[in-house]
Amino acid sequence: MNFLAKLFISTFAVLITAYFLNGVTIGQNQFFSVDSPEINKFFTAFLVAVVLAFLNTIVKPILTILSLPITFFTLGLFLLAINAVIILFTDKLVDGFKVDGFWTALWFSLVLSLVSGILEMFSGNKKEPRDE
Repeated sequence: MNFLAKLFISTFAVLITAYFLNGVTIGQNQFFSVDSPEINKFFTAFLVAVVLAFLNTIVKPILTILSLPITFFTLGLFLLAINAVIILFTDKLVDGFKVDGFWTALWFSLVLSLVSGILEMFSGNKKEPRDE
């Protein structure tokens, strides 16, 4: 699946997750303002998806390596806390995206993963096996 399609799937997953989860709000972004609140929410969700993609690519591996001993002793459950920290960091970086606290960020990361998986399943883009 190409990057742009995955980014739009993540955008819709952020919108759906924020709609169903209390404590997460997507509002108007100061960098993009039009008369339609739906377009403002979509653009803010798109920014959230871009920032999450960047943080999951750059910051998450560093945090995972630094916390390897505690991740080992908690049998991988500490990775959920790392995901929540990434969500909270996204809250600070993206104007118009608000998460109430750590536990809300933890639930947001779990529900976002579930919704993204379901949307990717229905998107029709299948991974093609590579010829080796």
